[in-house]
Amino acid sequence: MSEFEPGRPLVLRGGTVLPMTAGREVLDGADVLIEGDRIAAVGPGLPVPDGTAEIDASGGIVMPGMIDTHRHMWQTAMRGYGADWTLTQYFVWYYLEHGKRFRPEDVHAGNLLAAIEAVDAGVTTVVDWSHGLQTPAHADAAVDALRSVPGRFVLAYGNIQAPPAEWTGTPEFRDLAGRLAGGDMLGFQIAFDVLGDPSFPEKAAFETARDLGVPVTTHAGVWGATSDEGIKQMHDNGFMTPETVYVHAASLSADSYHRIAATGGSISVSTESEQSAGQGYPPTWVLRDHGIPVSLSMDTSVWWSGDLFSAMRTTLGADRCRMHLEAHGRGDTVTHCSLRADQVVDWATRGGARTLGRDDLGSLEAGKKADVVLIKNDHSPVSFPVLNPYGHVAFQAQRGDVHTVVVNGRVVKHDHRLVGVDLSAARREVEATVEYLRSSMGEEAWAAGMNPDIPGTKILDNPYTYTDYRSDATRAR
Repeated sequence: MSEFEPGRPLVLRGGTVLPMTAGREVLDGADVLIEGDRIAAVGPGLPVPDGTAEIDASGGIVMPGMIDTHRHMWQTAMRGYGADWTLTQYFVWYYLEHGKRFRPEDVHAGNLLAAIEAVDAGVTTVVDWSHGLQTPAHADAAVDALRSVPGRFVLAYGNIQAPPAEWTGTPEFRDLAGRLAGGDMLGFQIAFDVLGDPSFPEKAAFETARDLGVPVTTHAGVWGATSDEGIKQMHDNGFMTPETVYVHAASLSADSYHRIAATGGSISVSTESEQSAGQGYPPTWVLRDHGIPVSLSMDTSVWWSGDLFSAMRTTLGADRCRMHLEAHGRGDTVTHCSLRADQVVDWATRGGARTLGRDDLGSLEAGKKADVVLIKNDHSPVSFPVLNPYGHVAFQAQRGDVHTVVVNGRVVKHDHRLVGVDLSAARREVEATVEYLRSSMGEEAWAAGMNPDIPGTKILDNPYTYTDYRSDATRAR
C-alpha cells in the first residue's frame, strides 16, 4: 500500500458526500481532500497538490467515521456466547462468577479484536467501557491493545469487582488518568455506576473525576440495577456535568430526564441491548421530547454485532415501532415518521463527537480531523441505486460494504481489506483466551453458561373448533 504512505495527500473523488454539517445535506459527485491528519477541502472537482493519492469514490457514499460511545471491548473474545442471555444472566456470569477469571492477557485479546473489528466496520472512534480492569496490569493490557490498532479510542476505566471509591483512589489509577486524559488518539473517562445506596458511596469517585478533570460515564436507568435515585444523588451533589455520559437511560422518570437535560449531559443509546437484554425500552422517543443529545453504541459482542449499521437500523425500528403501537392503542394511525434516517446517521457520527466533546470529529469540513469512511461495494447488488443516501446508510449498508477507512489521515482499510493489521495474531490471542476460560470453567459450566434454561410455555386454551369444507363435502356424499 505504498501509494498511501504517511504524509502523502489523499483525495476521495466523485462520491456522494454526507458532510454531516447541517440537516440532510448531500453533495453529489464531490471530493474530499486530506492533507496530514486534517480534511483540507470538500467539494466538486477539487484541485489537489502534485503527488496526491486518489481513491475513486464514484458510486459510493463518503461520510465521517462513526463513533461508538459505549462498548465493553474486553468481552469481545466471548463473541456471541451470551446470545440467549437476559441482563440477569449477564450480571451473574460477568459480575459474580466468571468475569473474575479474566487475566490481563484476556483483556488484551478482547480489546485487540474489538479494536480491529471497529475499524473494519468504519467505526473510527470507540469508547472502551472497560469495567474488567481488576488490577493495574489489566489496565496496562487494555491500553497496550488499543495503542496497537490504528483507530481512535477512549479508555473508560472501570472495575466491577471493587467499589469505585477504592480503585479510583490508587496512585496507579491517577497516574494512568494523568497520562491519557485529553489525549487525541487515546483519551480517558471513568466508568462506574451509581446504585442508589443512601450513603452515596460513589461520591469519592466523582470527587476524583472532578479533581482530575475527566468525564464520568455511567449506566443509568437500567431496570432493576440503576434508578432515579442515583440520578438524584448525582444532581444534588453537583456531579452532573455537560461531559457526563448516561448509558441506556431506558427506565428513568421524567424528573431524571429533566435533570439530565438541565445539566447538559448526553445519553448513549444501545438499542439492540436495551430491547434484548431488558434495561428498558430504547428511550430515543423520550430523549427527543426532552431535547437531550443522543449518541449510539453497541454495548458488547458477547451478544450483538460490533458495527453501528445495525445500531442505526435497530434504533429506527424500535422508535417507529413504539410510535405505531401507541397510536394503534388509541385507535389511531401514524402517517408520518418522527425519527428520520438522517437523524440516526447524525447520532452515529456527529452525535458521538458531541458526546466526547470533540468538535474536531463527526463531520467532513475543512480543518476537521480526517476520520473518513467510504461505503462502496461494486460486487454487491445492494450498492445501487443510491437514491436516498441517508436511508441507504441506515437501512441498506453493512460492514462488508465499507470500502475504505481513514483515521487521522491514515488509510487503515482499502478495497475492503485492512491495512497494517495482523489479524492472525489477534486470532491466536483470542483462541488462547477461549481455551483458557473453557478449561478453567469446565465443560459443564461452559455449556450451561451459553445455554440458559428455557422458561416453560403454556399453550392458551383455544375456544374454537373448525371443520374443513372438504370434510363437509365428504360427508355430503
